[in-house]
Amino acid sequence: MYKFEETAVAPSGLRYTSKEGGSPFQGLGNGETLSCIKCGHHKLRRNGSFKRYVTALLFFCFDCKPAKTALPAKSATPS
Repeated sequence: MYKFEETAVAPSGLRYTSKEGGSPFQGLGNGETLSCIKCGHHKLRRNGSFKRYVTALLFFCFDCKPAKTALPAKSATPS
């Protein structure tokens, strides 16, 4: 939950100190992470799948929508 902190104007006229620039996802590569449409967590592309809806492709992580597993192949010999 948000905690209110008192601030004061510094002699330089600034109220807040500067934050470190950049993204928390920096260094993971260009476009390697996506936000899951269902849970909102950032996951690697290979840890999810896309679902086509009428107007867009949406990313779902495998935690929210498990990957489909391949069905076992049927044997060609009759029993």
